[in-house]
Amino acid sequence: RDVNAINDISRKAIEDLELDPRIEHEDRVQPVETTVPFQLGSNEEQVTFLSSQLSETDAHKIKQVLVQYSDLFAWTAADMPGIDPSFHCHRLSVCKDAKPVAQKKRKVGGERADAIKEETTKLLQAGFIREVRYSTWLANVVMVKKSNGKWRMCTDYTDLNKACPKDAYPLPHIDALVDGAAGHFRLSFLDAYSGYNQIPMYPPDAAKTAFITDSTNFCYKVMPFGLKNAGATYQRLMDKIFRNQIGTSLEVYGDDMVIKSASGPDHLRDLCSIFDEV
Repeated sequence: RDVNAINDISRKAIEDLELDPRIEHEDRVQPVETTVPFQLGSNEEQVTFLSSQLSETDAHKIKQVLVQYSDLFAWTAADMPGIDPSFHCHRLSVCKDAKPVAQKKRKVGGERADAIKEETTKLLQAGFIREVRYSTWLANVVMVKKSNGKWRMCTDYTDLNKACPKDAYPLPHIDALVDGAAGHFRLSFLDAYSGYNQIPMYPPDAAKTAFITDSTNFCYKVMPFGLKNAGATYQRLMDKIFRNQIGTSLEVYGDDMVIKSASGPDHLRDLCSIFDEV
């Protein structure tokens, strides 16, 4: 068989993968200013946007910075290198007296069953899940139909979450972040592509994320959505990476970031400084 053809098929499956359950295909809130698309990738869909109010000189300088760091931009799951597990990973702190719960398999048929098979195939090809045996924790998947007619696969981690104490890591307040960004000369907004899924699971805990399908049980190798303390783990990672920038040139709220600067030249410097950390 043609190895290149197989690789192309696998990459296409990964490109079609939507790990982030918050991804919707409905119209998003539009910026007050008009924006101008700037193509960063190899095809016309790989674009970012610049304010139309930028001068030609300022726009050119920002484009130069974006091109210089274009390898940091992800358009599909295939573009995500992931976080080194030795640097940061998600651990499950299960109460010692908690008894593992293996949920009974729920009946799923027809269109939902086909969608589960399709999504698990994509997750396998992307390297985000693996087959697991003898897992004492087992959860069912829940299929939710999106507004565009496609299916979203979620995992019912209710029992596992009940067994895990809350990670009280301090999370930012959105009001304080808005106030912190106000009054600056220039702002740039960044959104981490499927940010949670770039964080690996702590290997000894991965089996606890096991979920049931018709023929096989799988567990996640990356941090899935739906786990109780995933938000705290993600914020801790952001604070670790951008500890020198947060509060001065950067504000972070979940996987949304805003780079703030007092002047045009400062903004170019701040963009480079933050991209260098990534």
